[in-house]
Formats: sequence, C-alpha cells, structure tokens
Amino acid sequence: MFVNQIAVFLENSKGRLKECASVISNAGVDVVSMSIADTKDFGILRAITRDNAKAMKALKEAGFIVSSNDLIGALVEDRPGGLTEVLSTLDTAGIGIEYMYSFANIDAQNALILLKVDNEQLAIKVLKESGAKLVENKII
Repeated sequence: MFVNQIAVFLENSKGRLKECASVISNAGVDVVSMSIADTKDFGILRAITRDNAKAMKALKEAGFIVSSNDLIGALVEDRPGGLTEVLSTLDTAGIGIEYMYSFANIDAQNALILLKVDNEQLAIKVLKESGAKLVENKII
C-alpha cells in the first residue's frame, strides 16, 4: 500500500539540481519520477528511485538535507473519470490530499497514482472499500 519517496531540500541556485542528480546517478541509482516545488530561495525535490536508501546515503554524504516518507499507491483505470472517482472517494471521506504523483500507462489499462494524504489509515480503508487496487513499492 505504500511507496517510499525521498525529499531533498535544494537551494534555488544555478546548477544545484544537476548536482543533486549527479550524486544520485554516481551512486548508481535510477530515478523513476521526480517533481520540484519551489520558491524564490529554495525547492523541495521529491523523487521515487529504484533504491531510496542508497540515494539518501549518497545525498547525505554530499551534504544534502534529505528525508523520506511513504505515499499511498493506487492503480486507477486509465480512462476519462478514473482519477476523478478515486479523488471523489477520498473527498467524500473528508481526506485532504497534500500532493500527488501520477504515472500514466504503467500497463495498458491502469495508471498509478501516489498520494500524500492527511489521514493515511482512513484513506487506505476507504480506498480498499471502494475497490481500488493498492500497490506496494515493488512495482516501481
């Protein structure tokens, strides 16, 4: 039900993202997905990698501030309205979504969404009750 992600604090300066990516690649770790939320002075890089522990170790050794946390992973029918149904299930239960990743075309019929929510246990319960297929880290 959970997919682990890393979060890296990055100063908003020229070349800093490249430095971070270089550390990860030099550690031999493949990045599956990433996003950056930024302000004028700093950003938070959120990434899913094939080996988060190894990526975190290399980033910390290089002086980056890094943390990790778990996201809920769910398969969603890859069709118009598939995502809306999942989001409606969470909204009806009063669950807030802090952020989300999406991966289209994981297979021919489904997309993968990864959610950071304000109530993980309730979200898992209502998603299971709605028939959503929850996934583990291993599928990435």
